[in-house]
Amino acid sequence: MTRYLIDSDLAIYSMGGEPDSVLNRRLASCYPGDVAISAVSFAEVALGTWNGKPPRQEILDAFIRVVPIVDFDEAAARAYASLPFKRARFDRLLAAHALSIGAIIITNNEADFADVPGLVIENWTLPL
Repeated sequence: MTRYLIDSDLAIYSMGGEPDSVLNRRLASCYPGDVAISAVSFAEVALGTWNGKPPRQEILDAFIRVVPIVDFDEAAARAYASLPFKRARFDRLLAAHALSIGAIIITNNEADFADVPGLVIENWTLPL
């Protein structure tokens, strides 16, 4: 069962080549399947890759072999419809997805999610 959904910012950071970062140590300590990436966040990262931004395609492919993609489904779409809209559509889609499956979002952009009622977020770039 997926306990965490990784935001695009931390997914990109984890693929950036710092294997001993706080984030990558925490990711490595998780059981397989504990951390996943929403199809929404994957699309955001893949769009950047397509447009020549990091990560390179082969690094993204290796990442999703370890961190599975979770489909954005009807329950997530219904949760999305109920959220307040201020900005950042990708963030709202990710928040809805996490709420619909009972997952915690791991992000370095806590402020982007602070106004979503009931959403739990954690910043894994900070030391424990």
